[in-house]
Amino acid sequence: MNLFNSENAFTGIEAAIVLITFVSVAAFFSYVFISTGFFTTQTAQGTMNTGMQKVSSSMDLIGDVYGIKGSTTNIRYINVTVALTAGGTPMDISAMVVSYTDDNGGHNANLLPSNPNDMFDCGTIATTDATTDSRWCIGQKTNGATPTSATLDDYAHMVIMVGVNSATATPNTKIKVNFQPAVGAVLPITRTIPSSINPVQPLY
Repeated sequence: MNLFNSENAFTGIEAAIVLITFVSVAAFFSYVFISTGFFTTQTAQGTMNTGMQKVSSSMDLIGDVYGIKGSTTNIRYINVTVALTAGGTPMDISAMVVSYTDDNGGHNANLLPSNPNDMFDCGTIATTDATTDSRWCIGQKTNGATPTSATLDDYAHMVIMVGVNSATATPNTKIKVNFQPAVGAVLPITRTIPSSINPVQPLY
């Protein structure tokens, strides 16, 4: 019996084609599975990084919080010094949302900047006892790359002046100010106004 007749030769070619097709399909699916694995890993890593940015605060409180007395015995505004957390990325402070509450019913969920076109314009906050229309501004920036920029960058400190409700920020009252940056968790500041208020009063 001749094993190398045309019929057997044709069958061998078919077998080779089937084998090549099988290897090609297996290689394709292996590539798909590996690519999917890499994509899933990258997606999970990106989601985790985003989550870490959202749950970790982007700012730190530096030093004490000071209350500045107004024309009455109540607080007119507070000074809060902030800086980036270690490894934090520069942020635009003008995009931050600031809110205020106190134990006497004073509340403002979104204090507007004193002057959106000039975040360093603090004239009204420093001279006016505000109630329902409190404002905030950047009182000073030090050590930053650009002292007149509203960007909180590496090594910079910013003194944020936050107008409080002068009608309710009375002695022995607990106040709370939240700083919500565009990226990162809220930085809450809670302090109690003492029974006797000096013109410039540390709050604890």
